[in-house]
Amino acid sequence: MLRHLARAVVQLAPLLVICLTVIPVPFGYRISAAAGGLLLALMFSVAYMTETTEHRVAKAGFEAGTAARLREERTEKAREERLAPYRRDGAGSWD
Repeated sequence: MLRHLARAVVQLAPLLVICLTVIPVPFGYRISAAAGGLLLALMFSVAYMTETTEHRVAKAGFEAGTAARLREERTEKAREERLAPYRRDGAGSWD
């Protein structure tokens, strides 16, 4: 998630620099416009993060759905590891 947000900030950086340096209005207005634009862009970036990631994975030559499958596998493995201490040798199971 942090990599995705960092990528979005890097893509917005030129526009933010232009907004802060070129526009002939008081500096407070420029700061608020840049901050508002950055906030709105990051909100949209987070909202479409899954779809964007899938698109980039498909562009790289992998099958569609590969990223979602890997995410699910990683989540399941983490869940199993988190629950493992409670399930050793049948301890704690109601099976």
